[in-house]
Amino acid sequence: MEQHSYGHDTFISPFTWRYGSEQMRSIWSETHKRTLLRSFWVALARAEMKAGIVTDEQVKDLESKRDAIDIDRASEIEAEIHHDLMAEIKTFAEQCPVGGSVIHLGATSMDALDNMDAIRLAEAMDLIIGKTKELLMIIERLIEEKADTPCMAFTHIQPAEPTTIGYRLAQYGQDILMDLEYLQQVRRQLRGKGLKGAVGTSASYTELLKGTGLSARELETFVMEELGIEPFTAATQVYPRKQDWIISNAIAGLAGSLYKMAFDLRLLQSPPIGEWAEPFGSKQVGSSAMPFKRNPIRSEKIDSLARFIAHLPNTLWHNAAHTLLERTLDDSANRREVFPAAFLSLDEILKTALHVVKGIQFRDVAIERNLSVYGAFAATERLLMELGRRGADRQEMHEVIREHSLTAWDDLQRGNEIKLSATLTTDPRVVEFISTQDALALLDASAYVGDAPSRALEVAQQIKLALS
Repeated sequence: MEQHSYGHDTFISPFTWRYGSEQMRSIWSETHKRTLLRSFWVALARAEMKAGIVTDEQVKDLESKRDAIDIDRASEIEAEIHHDLMAEIKTFAEQCPVGGSVIHLGATSMDALDNMDAIRLAEAMDLIIGKTKELLMIIERLIEEKADTPCMAFTHIQPAEPTTIGYRLAQYGQDILMDLEYLQQVRRQLRGKGLKGAVGTSASYTELLKGTGLSARELETFVMEELGIEPFTAATQVYPRKQDWIISNAIAGLAGSLYKMAFDLRLLQSPPIGEWAEPFGSKQVGSSAMPFKRNPIRSEKIDSLARFIAHLPNTLWHNAAHTLLERTLDDSANRREVFPAAFLSLDEILKTALHVVKGIQFRDVAIERNLSVYGAFAATERLLMELGRRGADRQEMHEVIREHSLTAWDDLQRGNEIKLSATLTTDPRVVEFISTQDALALLDASAYVGDAPSRALEVAQQIKLALS
């Protein structure tokens, strides 16, 4: 059979070379998969040695060839027998003249495959959790740095009232912290199938162990402890596919939080707002047609991959719901793609988000300009509250402020100078209750941020505690 050699003259997945880290690609590689399968068979043989049905020499023979993966030979055998796991077993057995006969003794395919998958899922989740913590550490520092820096907030993508940069960042940090806690919870609860055989009853192991003094449950405990993962108490031929769906929801949740952060950055980088910007290299090209463009390509990539992740839980929901009776095989093909693609997508998203957040630019001129232009409109609420406190008729003052605001907004649309603060604070109906100087101070929107700074710092502290 022709040896495997994949280049750019045939289809290969973007995840093979473009997206994700080498470490994550290694976790989902065929070599690592087959090494973990062999680790399972070695652990099973070692546990069966305790029962006296496998010898020490057989175990040592298997251990010596655990890393001698030969995918080309396994593919030759699979082409003949059309069973990928049996092909790997036969390949391993060919390499082990002493121990080959006891490989997979008592097991069914999914005893090996589901426990192998559980280990890979744990490894991939650990990598994602580590990068999420790294991202949160950077966001936490930015929150503290910018907790008091005022800027305009937007509702309905329209200028609203002032907030602070740190408080806006705190929203992202708070969301990602919730995602981290959920990921950690799911990781703690992750289980393998254990040793339960063809329909989950451990009947084959019970029969194999008759008269040895070792129970099937004890055998399972020995194997799973060596593999470093706990088994489900109950399973069918497979571990509950509900677990896959739960993991995918945790992945999609984090992707959704990073999607929002990236989408907001795309809005804030748009020149009409122009307050934030992702890093842009000195030789980076924004457009093949328009040399002036500074497109937010990293944020757009985050959003593109996050959309892809968002649809994956639906497939895994169907896998879980359609595991008819004790087993169907209609989940197998899609699971080969879903988890590698999901984790590599999220890995790339996190790698990109780390780059963006480390190099994010806050453009002070634009921040101050927008606060100056739109802030006075928002601060009129503050003036209204003070006028009411000083005895003015609230309804009358509301109308006065509305008249001046509409005139100023019309000037804004026409590109004229905005004179709202000047006209409003000299209106006789206003100065009857408050001096021009005091009214101007109230219309300074930079101080109209409520308790945003303290709440931002509170979120920063929550992140610190979670990461400590």
